[in-house]
Amino acid sequence: MKIVCISDTHGMHRQVKVPDGDLLIHAGDCLGQGTLDDLEDLNDWFGSLPHRHKILIAGNHDWCFQDEPEESRVLLTHAHYLQDSGLELEGLNFWGSPWTPVFFNWAFNLERGPELAERWERIPEKLDVLITHGPAAGILDTVPSGTGDISVGCEELARVLESRPPRLHIFGHIHESYGQKQVGNCLHVNASTCTGSYKPLNLPVVLDL
Repeated sequence: MKIVCISDTHGMHRQVKVPDGDLLIHAGDCLGQGTLDDLEDLNDWFGSLPHRHKILIAGNHDWCFQDEPEESRVLLTHAHYLQDSGLELEGLNFWGSPWTPVFFNWAFNLERGPELAERWERIPEKLDVLITHGPAAGILDTVPSGTGDISVGCEELARVLESRPPRLHIFGHIHESYGQKQVGNCLHVNASTCTGSYKPLNLPVVLDL
């Protein structure tokens, strides 16, 4: 299966040239203001793309999925939406979750520690593809600061992935750490489309699984 990965388009999805593939995965922060109108436009765009399957999770900017969940799910007709839930497509098992550690009180934020650990404990074993909005601690999770790069990923997610790694982990959230990193048997992909200056310049990541 050819998988095309994007994330953090922040409402600028129509500026992204998306390669053909079997499956398009969007790892959250798909909307601009996070409104239902934003989501309607995104859904229309999904419908215009040729991929047989599309999967979407929410990110911390995607307020309508948190505040108007039923309306959002009804509007999203051209992609599978995952929120602490799974899906099997063509023999591959997927799991998606939107949560990230608290940062300026955005959507789908939880405190580090037991609250996030409880969400990650739901991740099943023998998983092919995990989609989260944010990274695990220490893996493509650094942002620049006045004293050098700092790691902002989730420690609780890192612990769970160490004990039950998927084949592929797709995420975004930390625009500055776009890229790929192999850790053991798991390929981690930060698919952030927007750069640190919120310009949609990073190319979609294409993988065969």
